[in-house]
This record gives sequence, C-alpha cells and structure tokens, in this order.
Amino acid sequence: MLLTIDVGNTNITMGAFDGDELRFVSRLATERARTEDQYAVELKNIFSLYAIDPSALSACILGSVVPELTAALCGAVQRVTGTRPMVLSPGVRTGLNIKTDNPAEVGADLVAGAVGALAEYEMPCLVLDLGTATKISVLDRTGAFCGCTISPGVSISLEALSSRTSQLPSISFKTPASVIGRNTVDSMQSGIVFGVSTMLDGMCDKIETELGERVQSIVATGGLSGDIVKNCCRKVIINPNLVLEGLRYIYLKNCK
Repeated sequence: MLLTIDVGNTNITMGAFDGDELRFVSRLATERARTEDQYAVELKNIFSLYAIDPSALSACILGSVVPELTAALCGAVQRVTGTRPMVLSPGVRTGLNIKTDNPAEVGADLVAGAVGALAEYEMPCLVLDLGTATKISVLDRTGAFCGCTISPGVSISLEALSSRTSQLPSISFKTPASVIGRNTVDSMQSGIVFGVSTMLDGMCDKIETELGERVQSIVATGGLSGDIVKNCCRKVIINPNLVLEGLRYIYLKNCK
C-alpha cells in the first residue's frame, strides 16, 4: 500500500491507497511544536483505528507547505512503517508543465491538486482549493499550470471578523437559510458563505475572459469546499481527495 500525506497549515491529511482503492482518509491538526515521537504515536493510533498493518505500507509520498514539519513527519513515517517518504519538491517528476515566473515556489498542494485534475478531468480546468487559504489554480487546454489566485480562507475571514470588531461574535460555519440575514449570526454566515461562493463564480468568469475560452471542468477540494460550492452558480465537481490522488499519480510517475 501507498501512504499519501498532505501537510497543510491547518490540517495534515493522509490516505492509504491499495492499488487504485483509497482505503482510508484521516486528518490531524497541524501542530508545529510536535516532535517526531509524537507524530509517530499519532500514526500508529490512526493505523490501528483503521485496522491497517503498518508493515503493509510499503511506500509513502509527502507534500508539505509547512517546511518545519517535513523532517519530523518523514522520521515518524519511517519509524512506524519502515519506509522513507518521497517528498514532493523541485526535482521530483510530476508531468506538470508549470508556466509561472518561478515554478519552484508553487506550493506542493497546488502541484498535487493540478496533477490530480490533469489525470481525471477535461481541460481547461480550474481547481478550487478551499482550505486555510482560498486558491484557484488555472490549467489551460494543454494541461499546463498557468498560475493561480490566492485569497484569505473562510476560517481566516471568520476569525478576523470576530477578533477585529467589538460586537461581532465567534460563530460556527454553516449555510444560512437566506442571503438577507435577520440577526447577527445569520448575517455573518451569509456574508461568508454566499460572499465566497459569489466571489468564486466571478473569479471563474474573469479567468475565462483572460484565457479566451470556456473552461471544461471546475473541481473543488479542501475541507470547506462542500458547503461553499453548492451555492455557486457554476457547475463544480467536488473531490475532497484530489490532492491525495495527485500525490499518488506523482509517486507512480517517479517509480516508472
């Protein structure tokens, strides 16, 4: 089995592939102060929870946007499974043509998501990643990564709204019954949910205008994608495991 790990700023998402089958997906909170031993204990507990024998995990690939955790997680994986992870970094073959000013600065999550989309969806394609930040990756008709947009994520926006104002409370994230809020909580939820979904629709329109052609597929991933994109006017495919699937494709490319 292949263990895939996506290290994000908020969560560490991992999944084990047995061939094409994704056996499980699990998430840990990203905590930069944790040691290799602590992550090793967490990994053992997760494998036990899903009845996975660590010795059955014969390979691992890790993509990280939190460099200070990469070494600790690689060490934890090796201690628990006996295999050293492949780390997605410049020099690893991805099959992705990156047309940005500095391809080396494109985040591992963006690269893996783009590779997953290129393998599974029709081009041109937009990848909406709704995590700590809200990102839109642009793949042209040839599947090349043209660039992306980055804006504050939903959770960051909610935290800023409550922490920087005197009378707005901290609230849970959910879709309100109507756009016009009739109390403070509903008004805040409307602004976030409908505001972000409308922003995504508008950004897709602007990206299409700049590309000069209509995109053939829009796919959303990330922890908050489901609640947001169901309010988009655009047809959006939800694939919560796109980054893990992309990591799997990258690993296979480097094993050939």
